[in-house]
Amino acid sequence: MKNSIKVERAKKNITQAQLAEMVKVSRQTINAIELGKYNPSTTLALKMAHVFGTSVNDVFELEETDWK
Repeated sequence: MKNSIKVERAKKNITQAQLAEMVKVSRQTINAIELGKYNPSTTLALKMAHVFGTSVNDVFELEETDWK
């Protein structure tokens, strides 16, 4: 799954640690999601989108390989 978390964080001038605190996860979790090593739960994805003031679809995008 592709994501634009890093871009959205930059727009809001938010560090990984700050975002992690806002959504109640570790900074390592945010890093793993940004790197595509971990897909967030629906709840976590919704929380992150809320922080960014956007929709989940604007932050996360399924790739073709996600369907296989």
